[in-house]
Amino acid sequence: MNAFLWVVQAVLAASFALSGLVKATQPRDRLLGWFPWAEDFSPPTVRFIGAMGVLGAVGLIAPAASGVAPELTPAAATGLAVMMALAGATHVRRKEPPGVAVTAVILLLAALVAWGRFGPYAW
Repeated sequence: MNAFLWVVQAVLAASFALSGLVKATQPRDRLLGWFPWAEDFSPPTVRFIGAMGVLGAVGLIAPAASGVAPELTPAAATGLAVMMALAGATHVRRKEPPGVAVTAVILLLAALVAWGRFGPYAW
């Protein structure tokens, strides 16, 4: 199970890092093509969401891999799960079923990492 959690952490970290970098660095006009929900938020808020995604990605890997404060890994997973719950609420409000489905899967994966690393497969 430990190896499985590492794989899930790596996949989540890669997806959050890539999408976070895009949100944090691209102009708003370009973001609207990839993330239609961005029209509901100010550019600084979208950049903040992107920065939190990148920091969450780092938090999923760096503490556990380095052995320095590994309890931050499940905390990062919890924060990303909360972020996905809020994203899911945005997709529901905007009536975007595909967005709800993708967000739900990511939320469940982040919750799995949080559960595993806080609980039976903690460091």
